[in-house]
Amino acid sequence: MTDAARSPVPAGNRAGPGSDQIGVSAPPLRPLAAAVVAVLALSALSACSGDDSSAGPALSPLAAEGRSIVESAGCVSCHGQDGDGGVGPGWGGLAGSEVELDDGTTVVADAAYLTRAIAAPDEERVAGYTVAMPANNLTAEEIEAVVAYLQELS
Repeated sequence: MTDAARSPVPAGNRAGPGSDQIGVSAPPLRPLAAAVVAVLALSALSACSGDDSSAGPALSPLAAEGRSIVESAGCVSCHGQDGDGGVGPGWGGLAGSEVELDDGTTVVADAAYLTRAIAAPDEERVAGYTVAMPANNLTAEEIEAVVAYLQELS
């Protein structure tokens, strides 16, 4: 009996003399390598495009500062990460719209109203929201940036 006949490895999977192979052929790597290259290329293009869907719309520097403030001050925990609302009213489309207050009156959500609503949240409560907005320690400049952010969301 020859050595080849006694080998437990099928003939098609045997390594040749002097080979570093262990006798079992591996699946071709080209399709896997191509898939990995494609995923990496798409990831790189996405990162370079500046298209970060979590970032939202392109913002002015002041509005971008406002977005940073609402995230760091915890405003998004009630108003929603994307300003969609939740415990507190949503921000999308808010600026310039008519807002019904809990006393039955309506106001236009212009810069003056938005500034008042942030600086003194309990003075004019939005109808339908029973949880009081907590007081904040935002400066006038920070409130101005937040108002710019809210206006640019609309």
